[in-house]
Order: sequence, then structure tokens, then C-alpha cells
Amino acid sequence: MIIAVDGPTASGKGTIAKALAAHFGLPHLDTGLLYRAVGRQVALNGGNPDNPVDALAACGFADDLLADEILRSEAVGGFASRVSVHPAVRRALFDRQRAFALQPGGAVLDGRDIGTVIAPEAQVKLFVTASVAERARRRWLEMTGRGIAADLAAIERDIALRDERDMNRADAPLMAAPGALVLDTTTLGRDAAVAAAIAAVAVHRS
Repeated sequence: MIIAVDGPTASGKGTIAKALAAHFGLPHLDTGLLYRAVGRQVALNGGNPDNPVDALAACGFADDLLADEILRSEAVGGFASRVSVHPAVRRALFDRQRAFALQPGGAVLDGRDIGTVIAPEAQVKLFVTASVAERARRRWLEMTGRGIAADLAAIERDIALRDERDMNRADAPLMAAPGALVLDTTTLGRDAAVAAAIAAVAVHRS
């Protein structure tokens, strides 16, 4: 069974996808991490994430970069959103994601175009969302909890800009896939959001 979990940044989709993978005994891929690695590699190369040539060259990043904690930073997240608008980058990463989705037994993938592009045949499609203000608050709490100085207003502006970029890009824009269950986590705690997602998947498995 393939489970596609899509949604904007800080919506809780990663947490939900990991919980689903653990509950149903499936491998999990955070596809956003691939784009973060490309964004980070652009920076390491001294390139421009808005330049399609620089972004494509960064797709040859070393696998060990995926384990670097810096990929979780706000700066790299912004770079990831910028490199993801380039069709050549999305094509370069497509096969890697597709192979993961099609492995025997199935998988859980989270990202922004899993149910629409990477695995449109997924048996279960979730679109996890939340208000911009709540997503900014979560990211701020996450960062300050790790001892990183952060400005809530600046985070909210950055998230709104990423949403606009992701939803309006010409190639694979962020949207709920046809037939996807939209799960709004604005007022849900972690446990409630995970429980709702598990229940939705269980209905499809029964």
C-alpha cells in the first residue's frame, strides 16, 4: 500500500507520515529532504537557487548530506522552496522518489506532490494543512526549543512566501490530489492529528 501525505511547510505532514509508517510497518521517505539537500548543495557550491543551471548541478549531492542537521534550518528550507520551482530539478529527483514508492509492500511518502505527481495511484492520499499563523507558531517553538533565536513575525512572512511560491509554480504546484482527505491540523494536537490520519488509512485498508 502506498500512502501519500502532502501539505505545506510546518503543517505536521512529516510527523503524521512518520507515525503512519511506524503504525503500519512501512518504510518512510521525507521527499522534502531531497530538495533541502539540493538547496544546501547550491549554497555549498556558491550558486544561486533561482538559477536553473546551478540548481540542477546541485542534484548530484552526496548521500551523506541527507543526514546533516543543517538541512532542517529555515535558511535551507527557503533554498529548497526556490530550487523546487525548476522543472529540471523535479525531473532529476523524480526517479528516486518513484522507485521508493513502488518498492514491494508499499511505502509512506510525504512532500508536496506525492499524490499528484510521484504516486498518483496511491491507495491513500492525505493533504495535511493548518493556518499560516499556527504553522509559524509551531516552527517558532521548534526553533526556540533547540536554542535557536527566531522572530515569529519573520517566520510567518517566510511561510506565507513559501506557500505562494509552492502553490503558484508552473510545474507540480502544491495542491490536494483528487480524492485526497484534507486534514486541517490547526486546532489539533500531535496525538489527535496522528490518530485522525491512522483512522483514515485504516478505513482504506479494511
